[in-house]
Amino acid sequence: MQPVNLFNLASKQSQWLAVRQSAIAGNIANVNTPGYGTAEIEPFEKVLNNTRVGLTATQEGHFAAGVTNAAFDVRNENTSNSVLPSKNSVVLENELMKAGDVRRTFELNTAIVKSFHRMMMLSVKG
Repeated sequence: MQPVNLFNLASKQSQWLAVRQSAIAGNIANVNTPGYGTAEIEPFEKVLNNTRVGLTATQEGHFAAGVTNAAFDVRNENTSNSVLPSKNSVVLENELMKAGDVRRTFELNTAIVKSFHRMMMLSVKG
């Protein structure tokens, strides 16, 4: 049986969500650190654009073209427009909203995979 791309996509998004949650947690932990710049991860849509899904060679004479790996880029946001005297650009309310978004996205991801898995199991059982 060939692997299902939906499970690969859900796994990649779960990894991305974990990295994003880690960046958000670091921002919240450094909310009072002078000069700290907000860290943000690239959007998942950009990760998808960098990931190419191709055909897999099934015989020796076929060209090999598999899936490319896409890394997650965590970057510091611009701190030049910070209004705080400490030059810290972390806004706690924004970080908490991002954390809530990560939670909702992870729950949706898990629900979709669970439904798809249940559908596959029902089709196999007949």
